Amino acid sequence: MPTCSVIALAYRADPADYFKRLRCAEGAVLLDAGRPNAERGRYDLISAWPLAQLQIGSDESANDFAARLRDALTRLGHATLPDGCELPFAGGLIGYLSYDFGRRLEDLPSQARDDLQMPQASFGLYDWALITDHHEQRCQLVCHPSLPDARRDRLLQLLRSDAPPAAGSFALQAPFQADISQAGYAEAIGRIQDYIHSGDCYQVNFAQRFQAPYQGNPWPAFGLLRQACPTPFSAYLSLGVDDAIVSLSPERFLKVSQGHVETRPIKGTRPRGNTESSDQANAAELLSSRKDRAENLMIVDLLRNDLGRSCAIGSVRVPELFALESYPNVHHLVSCVTGQLAPGKDSIDLLLGSFPGGSITGAPKIRAMQIIDELEPTRRAIYCGSLLYLDVRGEMDSSIAIRTLLFKDGQVSCWGGGGIVADSNWQAEYQESLTKVDVLLRTLEQTL
Repeated sequence: MPTCSVIALAYRADPADYFKRLRCAEGAVLLDAGRPNAERGRYDLISAWPLAQLQIGSDESANDFAARLRDALTRLGHATLPDGCELPFAGGLIGYLSYDFGRRLEDLPSQARDDLQMPQASFGLYDWALITDHHEQRCQLVCHPSLPDARRDRLLQLLRSDAPPAAGSFALQAPFQADISQAGYAEAIGRIQDYIHSGDCYQVNFAQRFQAPYQGNPWPAFGLLRQACPTPFSAYLSLGVDDAIVSLSPERFLKVSQGHVETRPIKGTRPRGNTESSDQANAAELLSSRKDRAENLMIVDLLRNDLGRSCAIGSVRVPELFALESYPNVHHLVSCVTGQLAPGKDSIDLLLGSFPGGSITGAPKIRAMQIIDELEPTRRAIYCGSLLYLDVRGEMDSSIAIRTLLFKDGQVSCWGGGGIVADSNWQAEYQESLTKVDVLLRTLEQTL
């Protein structure tokens, strides 16, 4: 079996120290664990200059696109890492599925406006990655066996060179504005609860969008945001000169390692307190909330069903239920569902059978998605989609793209939402949608 070469580089706790050398490169991508300020994430992954860029065609089915992804991995070629080297990526695909990729999987209406015109899926095929292991404090360049020596040497020269000048400027041109008024938000919550009372659904995740014009490059904005809100599934995906996806997500969607599957849904949120006592009180309130525990359990059951489509019978388990995770702006209630891929199933089967994540749709999933399309005035684009890598060994990790901003065509978009159930109070839900993104909006508005 061909083996990747692995070359040690100087350890950097902040991935920006390396990424700024190639942030302007075609297909530049940083999957960021949020170190040194965040504590849960282990690996940063950096790459650029993909061998190919795969975007879903306007009339292409999800299965046909999946076949192209598998073919790209086959063309790159299977490879292993050296004995004793346990890194998450050996060359393969890095990119995103937008929330609206779900339209290729389910029959949904088309009422919400597609005003951002974002491709529903896009992946680069990469034959190298710079991977930082923060547990071992190692930084290593992983080169797929097909990577030419000359290309490897140029990468090493670039990564070992002096740091480039500081990035260009970034500034908002006006404060963020919501797409939905408070009255419109209240009306939408009322309609969702009418659907719940009539038996259409049990829960619907409803979101609102905030937008502001900007000038400059998103990279400095990412630096401000990751400092204000470090999270273990952060990411920066370049979409062109001044366009990018910037994610500060705390939520894992699906991970596959040697056939073992894990998903960690978030459902339940409280703001951080201004004092230690109020912070502890908010955390305790979340942990004891019957409403939030019921919502979380509802999504756990949905995900057990989704994983069951691709996992071996009897392998799906819930090893962790209602755990508390705390971030700079919020406390979250998090559970864990695991399984083992069934024979004949791969990571792409799992992805297609589970997308989009149940924690950001509702239950039952398809009906909830139909109601979302009816009540949210615009399509979600990257919000509640997934950022992910999938390597030539079948290893995969992916996020739920919450706390995520799209910088495109001089306008930055950011979304906040939450799960609505029968006894939801619209004022509390409205405030929660603001709380989740408040630190992101306020941080960027400081550039005005």
